[in-house]
Amino acid sequence: LFMLSDRAKRIKPSPTLSMDAKAKAMKAAGVDIVNFGVGEPDFDTPENVKEAAVKAMKEGFTKYTPVGGIDPLKDAIIEKFKKDNNLTYTREEIIVSCGAKHSLYNIAQALYNPGDEVLIPSPYWVSYPEQVLLNDATPVFIKTHESDSFMVKPEAVNAHITKRTKAIILNSPSNPTGLTYDKRTLEEIAEVALRHGIFVVSDEIYEKLIYDGVSHVSIASLDNEIKSRTIVVNGLSKAYAMTGWRIGFAAGPKELIKAMTDIQSQSTSNPTSIAQKAAVEALTGSQDFIAMMLSEFDKRRRFLIQELNAIPGISCLTPTGAFYAFPNTSRFYGRSIGGRRVGSSSDLVLYLLEEAKVGLVHGAAFGDDNYIRLAYATSINEIRKGVERIREAVLKLK
Repeated sequence: LFMLSDRAKRIKPSPTLSMDAKAKAMKAAGVDIVNFGVGEPDFDTPENVKEAAVKAMKEGFTKYTPVGGIDPLKDAIIEKFKKDNNLTYTREEIIVSCGAKHSLYNIAQALYNPGDEVLIPSPYWVSYPEQVLLNDATPVFIKTHESDSFMVKPEAVNAHITKRTKAIILNSPSNPTGLTYDKRTLEEIAEVALRHGIFVVSDEIYEKLIYDGVSHVSIASLDNEIKSRTIVVNGLSKAYAMTGWRIGFAAGPKELIKAMTDIQSQSTSNPTSIAQKAAVEALTGSQDFIAMMLSEFDKRRRFLIQELNAIPGISCLTPTGAFYAFPNTSRFYGRSIGGRRVGSSSDLVLYLLEEAKVGLVHGAAFGDDNYIRLAYATSINEIRKGVERIREAVLKLK
């Protein structure tokens, strides 16, 4: 018998990846599935980025690199922060990791102690609480509300802080809601964080995917005081359609970045050498790809939200960022079809997968059972087909 660690026993597999795997398995078996499950752009990595990787391979750039990333990539990241966020960092304040998820895990390893509490506004990305638990700290959830565009209120943050609170994790634009934080709210949260001496982990992976003239504001850019207590996490997966390349990065106080680099040296060592060269090209080369992809996502977003809100019983806020819709489906809970009762988001998602052949993720995975999540990282035709199937299936529930 395996005597698994307590740590391993308290962890759940990622529900988003589980649902995606299930949908893909059905598709592979010949079932016509519309998959809204996974948060992955359906665009291919830009050609100039792929060419940079090929060039790196041909030139023999296939050996170990410095653990925390090569200097040209750190410099490209520093330039990106300066240009996009009005933030100034040195190389010692930057670490490159194997994806933004890895950066977040390194932060958890370097920052949290047993007994520490980490504030997580809910709904949240599925890995935040699990990473806190994996590092023997305690996730503390702060419920946010649709009426506030799912932004956590400063007074709610204040009410959840105890002497054990170590940090708060913010995600804007948000997965799963697709909503963004405005500057005023960030200023108020920063004020609370500074008053209590807690850290801010700011996940900005969807920063480039933003709509309706909304501006992305990094909480670290408000002033030097909050910058000194903020770790900004970002990466190339979403904006450059580079999910499989596994390049993420974090910027923050150099003592913390050094600790994260030391931890990385004992876990993964450096991110893939070739992917780092591709990342330099992504950040410093033409940015036309992002505008093209954003324009396409915007069309899909408008169409999807309009179609979802046209289904009786479903209501959905218009997302201002990322590529997710988070409709309220709770009006269908308690209804049945042919002896099958739908009592939760989990039941509804399973019903829609099996009966309507549509892959989604249940809201309970993100901390709010009243909702389901759709990723509109698929064509308008697939979106049209998928929403039509959802409509037919939910209207059969009585």
